[in-house]
Amino acid sequence: MGSLQVFLDRFGPSSQAESGWLQNLFTFVHQHLSPCAGGPAHCAAVDQSAAGEPICGPAHSINQSASGASCDQGVCELSVCVVEKIQEQSCLSSSRPVSYRPLSVSELLSQQHLACVSNLSWSTNQHRAWAGEAELSLPGQRALPRVSLLLIGWLREGRGGEWRLADGSGSVRCELTCPSPLWMNRLVFLPHWNYIPHDASGRDQERGHLELIGSPELLRPRAEQGLAAGPGGAGLDGALSVREAAGVLRNRVRGQRVSVVGQVGSVRPLLEVAGSSFFFFCLVEDEQTVPVLVKDSNLWWSQCVCVGLRVCVTALRVCVLRGWRGNNVLCVTDRSQIHTGYTQHHTHTLKQTLEHTLSGTTHSQPHTHSEESEPPPPSPDDHLQMDQEEAEPEEDPVQSGVRIKRSRVISYQGTVTEVVSEGAGLYVLDRKVGLCLAYQPPGRRKLRPGDQVELHHVHFLYRPCPDLPPSMLCCCLGSSLRVTAFSRVGGASCDRSCPGDGVLPRLLLQNNRGVDQYLWTCHLASQLAHSLVPAGPHHPPLPQCVCLLSWKLSETLWTPRGPGPRDIYSEMLDQPHSCPLDQYQVDPCVPQLLSVSELLQSLSSLLPPGGSGLSRSQVNSALSWSCRTLTSDPGTGDGLRPRPLLLVGVLQLPSERSEFRQTLQLRDATAAVGCVATETREDGGQRAAFNTAWIGSLVCVRRFAMVTERFLQSEFPSCQHLDQDRFISHRSGRVYLQFSLDHLVILCPSVTMVTHLRMKGAEPGSDEEESSAMKKRRPDEAVSSSVTMTTLPEGGASLPCVTMVIKVESKGGVAWRNTGMGRDGEAGLELGFSATALLIGPVVSWGRDPRNEPMMEREAGPEREEKVLLVFSGVAARWFPVLQPSSVYRLTALNTQDPSVLIGSSVPGQRGAELHSDSSLQVRSDWRFHTLTRPLLLLHTWTQTPPPPVLTVSQVLDCRSEVVSFQGRISERVGLMARKGRAGHAHTGRHAHSGRHAHSGRHTQVHTHTCPGETGSELYNHAGVLRYPGVFVQVFV
Repeated sequence: MGSLQVFLDRFGPSSQAESGWLQNLFTFVHQHLSPCAGGPAHCAAVDQSAAGEPICGPAHSINQSASGASCDQGVCELSVCVVEKIQEQSCLSSSRPVSYRPLSVSELLSQQHLACVSNLSWSTNQHRAWAGEAELSLPGQRALPRVSLLLIGWLREGRGGEWRLADGSGSVRCELTCPSPLWMNRLVFLPHWNYIPHDASGRDQERGHLELIGSPELLRPRAEQGLAAGPGGAGLDGALSVREAAGVLRNRVRGQRVSVVGQVGSVRPLLEVAGSSFFFFCLVEDEQTVPVLVKDSNLWWSQCVCVGLRVCVTALRVCVLRGWRGNNVLCVTDRSQIHTGYTQHHTHTLKQTLEHTLSGTTHSQPHTHSEESEPPPPSPDDHLQMDQEEAEPEEDPVQSGVRIKRSRVISYQGTVTEVVSEGAGLYVLDRKVGLCLAYQPPGRRKLRPGDQVELHHVHFLYRPCPDLPPSMLCCCLGSSLRVTAFSRVGGASCDRSCPGDGVLPRLLLQNNRGVDQYLWTCHLASQLAHSLVPAGPHHPPLPQCVCLLSWKLSETLWTPRGPGPRDIYSEMLDQPHSCPLDQYQVDPCVPQLLSVSELLQSLSSLLPPGGSGLSRSQVNSALSWSCRTLTSDPGTGDGLRPRPLLLVGVLQLPSERSEFRQTLQLRDATAAVGCVATETREDGGQRAAFNTAWIGSLVCVRRFAMVTERFLQSEFPSCQHLDQDRFISHRSGRVYLQFSLDHLVILCPSVTMVTHLRMKGAEPGSDEEESSAMKKRRPDEAVSSSVTMTTLPEGGASLPCVTMVIKVESKGGVAWRNTGMGRDGEAGLELGFSATALLIGPVVSWGRDPRNEPMMEREAGPEREEKVLLVFSGVAARWFPVLQPSSVYRLTALNTQDPSVLIGSSVPGQRGAELHSDSSLQVRSDWRFHTLTRPLLLLHTWTQTPPPPVLTVSQVLDCRSEVVSFQGRISERVGLMARKGRAGHAHTGRHAHSGRHAHSGRHTQVHTHTCPGETGSELYNHAGVLRYPGVFVQVFV
């Protein structure tokens, strides 16, 4: 090829390596940058030719009829220009950078899968110093690795105002700090750039982007277009000042075109409304402000205009902005151009201003300024005001009230040091100042740790959320954010706080809420991610449902306080400025969400009160059992934390490994804790919870008490020896929660809970208060449908089954029983209990599991009194918490059509089943119980049989029966003296619970007895029955 030889001859004798490098460079230019190669580059060249811009030299016309010789000569001249620019930027003065190779855009996108940096002017030592400085400033982050690649192409306009680097193989998005408008549509060589093959959260979006960390090198000079006055005074010669342009806005002349010169006072974010994209920037001069509307093909200006920059905009017309109460604005036209830095005086002044700002020691401190004016450098008075507010004394969270405060509009320069939640738009600047971008539309580029940013007209809030940094900066539609220097480190780790698609900001846009509420909701989402989603590398990114749950929960707990729909034009253009961030609420008592493991770790010591006058027996008796109750709300008693607490988890039956079997469990991804749950009776009193529909429901516990019991066997000589553990022979304890179902918020109902709520809402005769309570519990359908966290298996709905409706009459306690079959098939002890139930009807076969659907006619048998003894052991003993006397249940045996599996003594079976004489029924581990809250109201014996009488304490004392049921409030717990047996025998401790009748004042005592010799034996009474939790002083039993 003759042109290649001519090209090589231009650089004289070269080594073999340099000669090969030059040939590769010439080939690259010919394939990807030559107009003869066709493709996107050819189209770009044709467009530039039509605009009067030469690409391959002023003597060469770019069109399809160009001769091959002319094209080769253009490629040769362009290749020479590229080599000269590379040589100028290279750190090697005596040789060519043969280690660098040109790379096309398509090769960059397809081959470069890791974030990297390329800087032609660096030496190896300079890069090491650069990387060390980056990693030192951001501990835990790795600096971008260096690559030796050369990028050459045209800077073109992309969709939505983005800049793109294009060559003959494709294009890639470019991010620039403050580009010159003269770079657009120019052929450039990039000596300094970063490449991020994905967004900051690690997900592949739009195949990555370039970050220009230095100015590009223009490969061909372009004849500058003249700025002579055009029609209507649209050139620089007829440019108006901002004050004169304000007069033009007030006196609109149809068809008039004006040019305006002034300083950029503010830049509004780019918006897309009804398929149309636009943005505003304001030119200021003294007290005058002129808004300029930019749209259509000029959206790429959004990266060129910066606050404080002096610009001239030509060919503007006056238009009426109907969305802004009919006010006039200046609008760009197809002939409009923007010019920056066109006077030497301004260039010198701007350089001095930037050097003063960036070199100041307090560059990262906020400073106030007048609205729509050039932000002055930070002043000592502003810093003093900031320091005084940061030093605001702490207040008692319980005693202080809610305050409404006004934000301040400031400007700020700082470095992103942490990505709190990319999806929620939360970051940390300079390790101490929070940043919220949720009130702005999301940008194309996500911020990364190490980015240096410049904020103008941003709202400063102090302590809007106790879980986030005290100082918060929040951007509204009137704020501007510009990255002044790109990060030197790679992308952030995958964010588990909120999905990167911005679920919470979208909800904020649909339902305008206060900024303090939004910030708390974001923190709640991160807490739910920790407590509900198991951690580990094999688990997928955080699902959207966690953000939806946090939003739903915040709506339930917070009163709606938004200012109504946002007026975007008023928020961007009104003076004085007004937006939803003007006011915020400071509430030090905002609820705090804890995981179950965090709750259990917050246990305080149960040291008993000492007393110098106590004898040895009194000390050991007082230590044998101790109990402490802490509430979730510090305003109602001894609180666990200074702020009210919330718990979120799944209610489930106790597992086989549970500490005790008598209660439900609240479980999340971190741990499980036992729960003593009660519900309100029709008469307003409390009773034990019995509805199985709660099992498998994801709930939030708004109010609860945590009970900690400790059991101790000790032989302390006196109270002076309490710090010596050698006198303690055995110690144990248990922790459980107490709450009412009225204090639960259903976040995701189980299948049976959905049925229960539907029937409850349709129940005739339900009063208005109960209906409203159920409506409050009813979750949002979108939320419930997206959550699949259910610990109890809900499968089997389509499997055949047999069922039987029963009414529980009595229930024994959980105790060790000799069932005759241990874990390995041998005889052994297992925990279990028994319950006596009245049979409502026959065994019924189903094609699918009816669960807790309303009772059918065929499930009710004729009048009779037939009972069965249900025996629960092993895994089946987990049903103890929900089986309560006088309640009706449907017993289900899945995956069978044989009625005999549920037939005991005197139980008639349909379809010719034989009768058995055995009056007991062993409950299997895979059987299920479902509460029927609306049984079929037929006049049968079981509907008329009164429940066994529950006596008062006074009636018990006057009663002659051997077995009684009674109720009362525990007034005292008496520890009896431990009695010594023979040598080598274990000690036996006895305890008495004293009950008082509320009206008569009479007392009775119920004695329990510990069974020594087994771990945890103090949890059982003298009959080997597990003690029910929650039995202590002032409890009504």
